[in-house]
Order: sequence, then structure tokens, then C-alpha cells
Amino acid sequence: MNAEGEPLAGFAVGVTAARRHEELASLLERRGARVVHAPAIRLVPLSDDAELLHATEDCIAQSLDYVVVTTGIGFRAWLETADGWGLRDDLIDRFTRVRILARGPKARGAIRSAGLQEEWSPESESCTEVLHHLLAGGVAGARIAVQLYGEPLPEFTDALRRAGAEVVEIPVYRWSRTDDSTPLRRLVGQAVAGTVDAITFTSAPAVVATLAVAAEDGLEEALLEALRTHVVAACVGPVTAQPLDERGVPTVQPERARIGALVRALVQDLPLRRASRLHVRGHALELRGHAVVLDGQLRPIAPAPMAILRALARRPGHVVSRAELCGVLPSRVVANGSAFARDGRPHADEHAVEMAVARLRRGLGRSGIVETVVKRGYRLAFDPAARVEGVG
Repeated sequence: MNAEGEPLAGFAVGVTAARRHEELASLLERRGARVVHAPAIRLVPLSDDAELLHATEDCIAQSLDYVVVTTGIGFRAWLETADGWGLRDDLIDRFTRVRILARGPKARGAIRSAGLQEEWSPESESCTEVLHHLLAGGVAGARIAVQLYGEPLPEFTDALRRAGAEVVEIPVYRWSRTDDSTPLRRLVGQAVAGTVDAITFTSAPAVVATLAVAAEDGLEEALLEALRTHVVAACVGPVTAQPLDERGVPTVQPERARIGALVRALVQDLPLRRASRLHVRGHALELRGHAVVLDGQLRPIAPAPMAILRALARRPGHVVSRAELCGVLPSRVVANGSAFARDGRPHADEHAVEMAVARLRRGLGRSGIVETVVKRGYRLAFDPAARVEGVG
């Protein structure tokens, strides 16, 4: 398979999105990625509309100074629900006499499609910037409706109340854990094991749910360490990234909070972080997540042979002993191809390494790239004059 034009070929990417996951997966697959779909949350209607009805009637009955629209889907859902109660026209009429703030372009689009006009919207699409804008103008005595987007915003609403504002929270919809967390648990395990190269997040609740599932399986710290080191965490924006930022996890974020922009950011970042390039016996070799690109051709490589290749690529041209290579093999491979000591733990024998090397050579399809050094081990043949990039 030719890897040209598929910058994510050879990489596995986890998708935790519930809404629009098909669009995100399609964009990733179009760029060559193998997608692992593991929804972390689901969007559910409010189990009881009484709270939203009360908040809507409150907005209509009493004057408002500001309405903060945080999401387009949430604002549309609010108007549709109000229409079902026969309150949409009254609510729109109230909004025509209110200063409307929109968190981002999608919120602006929903506002304008309702025949309304926002007064202001931040470039950053950040609730924090909206908050700073309100506080800078002074909100003491003001009455502010804040449309929520799946969960409370205590830092936002509490700051307004401390500044003297009366806040009406509009709980349009909420997020919930998925009914079946098996795919997400599997993705967590793959991240810890290093068999996925990146995980995408499109909402903060999805991040929280993923960490919660990991914690339930005793893997939260292992997952965080994986995300800090060998698995790229790609977040659609700063709000989504916040739970990871608080835990010291570096994230990849697009300049604009869009799914397409998220994929483009991952295309730029993932190959730089997770690909190793070197020249071996006259061939251009690039190591990707679960494949190699040899002279422009993508060649899938199984986990055990890939572990061997990565160990050899860390020291190209140097001999790596069989004992050291035993230590990099996945545990199940070691157990299946080894003897066991008295304590029951596997001791890999040379056969497990030899089998993995043989499979690696078949996968590469070129002779002489992996050399045997009799009674010592193996080494990766390479051009010492060529530059080695990102081997690790």
C-alpha cells in the first residue's frame, strides 16, 4: 500500500465522541488512520423538563440584561422545547430586548437562525473570555441567563454571583456515561499497552468519563502516564482539554474548535511525535504506530515484531542482545514462547525472539535490514552518514 497522501497511515486513533463520531472517524480514516471507536458519553434528554420549564418561564416573566449562549445545539434545543410548550414566541420577544453573548461561531449561527443578533462573541470560543468580558463591564445588579451545555459551570456562574449578578441557569441537556463501557475500557487498556497512538476528545465530560473508567479498573495513573509520554491526547479546544491540563497531560489543540481542524492538528503533530525515520541498507524506513513505511510503501507489522524493530531502531547499527530483546516483547508473546521459573514468572528464551525477528523480516520484505550477529544478537543495518530523525 502506498502511504503517500495518507499521513496517518500506520497509526491507531481512539475516538471517544458520541455526537458526530462518524464524521470524525471518516476524516481520520480518509487520512489513513485505523480508528478505534469507544464512546465515553451519550447525550440524553433531561429526565424531567420541569427545571427547564421553570427557568424558561422565569426568563419570560422577569426582565433580563444578558443571555449567554454557550452552544448552538443547546440554544436550538431550548427554543424547540419552548415551542412545544407554546412559549417560543414569548422567549424570542424577551431576547430581542436582551444583550446576547455567544461563546463561538456555532452559537452565533443558532442565534442568527432564530432571527436574533448577538452583541459580542470572543475569538477564543472560551467561556473564560466571556466571563472576563462580563466582569469587565460590571454585572452588579444585572440579571443573566446562562445556557448550560451538559453540565454545570460553577466557576462561571459563581464568579458572576460573587460580582453581584443574579444568574438564571438554563439546563438544556446533559451528558451521561454510556450504557456499555466495554469499548472504552478496551481503549484505555490499549493506550496503556501502547497499541493506540492517539485519543481524540471533543468534550470535557468525555475526558472525565474516560478517566473515571480507567480509575474503576485501577488504571488511571497508568493512563495518565501514557498520555504524558507515548499517546497523543488531541482535544477540540481548551475547555475540553482542561481536565487533562489539570493533571499535567500535554494536549494537541486546533486553533479553532472544529472537528476538521482537530484532525488537521493531529495530522501535523502525530507523525512528528510517533514516527521514527532512518536509512537502512539503501532504503528509507519510517516507523509508525503499528506499521512501517519502507520506500514509500506502507507495511503493517504485528506488535511483537514492531517491539523488536523499535528496540533495534533506538540504536541503529549496534548489536542488541537476545536477552534485551526478550525484555521488550509483549508479555503474552513472552509467556507463549518461554519457559517459566519457579516463581511462575515467564523467562523468555531465544526462540521467542527468533520467531519475532523472523516475522519482522517477512513483514519488511527486504533482506539485510535486520542482521544476525552470531552468538550476540541482532542489529539494524543503516547508513551511518544518513540522518536519523525521531527514533525513540
